[in-house]
Amino acid sequence: MNFDLNEWINLLLRWGHVFAGILWVGTTFYFTWLDGRFAELDEQKQSGAGGNEPPEKQVWMVHSGGFYVVEKLKNPNVLPGKLHWFRWEAALTWLTGILLFMLVYYHGRLLVETEDPRISQGTALVLSVVLLAAGWLVYDVMWSSRLFANEKIGVAVSYALLVGTTWLLFHFFASRAACLQLGAMLGTIMTANVWMRILPVQRRMVGALSQGQVPDQAEALRAKARSKHNTFIVLPVVFLMLSYHYPGTYRWWIVSLLILLGWGAAKLLRRA
Repeated sequence: MNFDLNEWINLLLRWGHVFAGILWVGTTFYFTWLDGRFAELDEQKQSGAGGNEPPEKQVWMVHSGGFYVVEKLKNPNVLPGKLHWFRWEAALTWLTGILLFMLVYYHGRLLVETEDPRISQGTALVLSVVLLAAGWLVYDVMWSSRLFANEKIGVAVSYALLVGTTWLLFHFFASRAACLQLGAMLGTIMTANVWMRILPVQRRMVGALSQGQVPDQAEALRAKARSKHNTFIVLPVVFLMLSYHYPGTYRWWIVSLLILLGWGAAKLLRRA
């Protein structure tokens, strides 16, 4: 058997990407579900659905022969000795994914069609890198603006931009590369949300509590909104990563439609 370094690197990156992605997606939807249960408890408390019984403040679960209870604290009196941040899943998923993308599509020169490409491989590479950065910058500026305080308007504009970007990618890139490029852009947005918009807020909240201060709840809500965005982005990303195996989806309008369906599925999962 001949030793092919690129093939072994490809295998290791794929394995690491899938493993880290499973951890990240699982953690994302677990906390989404958990947050939904606490929202239900708040609604019951406000409506008085529990009658004379004291309002429940904890979520009880059973799994693998054990019982678990979780309580949500906004202003805990005592910080635990060690907080579990759930941050490296995102970093490892993105890092292995972007390295794999570079190995297969940059180094393998697969960004454009082999016959009659509309742009050169070099131009496509530059466009790919620019779009990875621009995707995050446009998203972040848009959702940080007061103009998009109305969520419905923000969703509509976001989807329009996604459809336009999808058409652009399929026009200039090879079909497989277009799917993976779009997935990489959305994955970059998710990872940047975690490391640039969620974790810094969490650190400031911990710092405030350690000094006996009340954390900024408005800032916490903004971080929570970015976490909510990630739960909607993740399903289209998973589909785009798997699109390699489904050539029938290599159409810009099919991908645009499946993104919308992914958002609908995420909305149902958040309520489940």
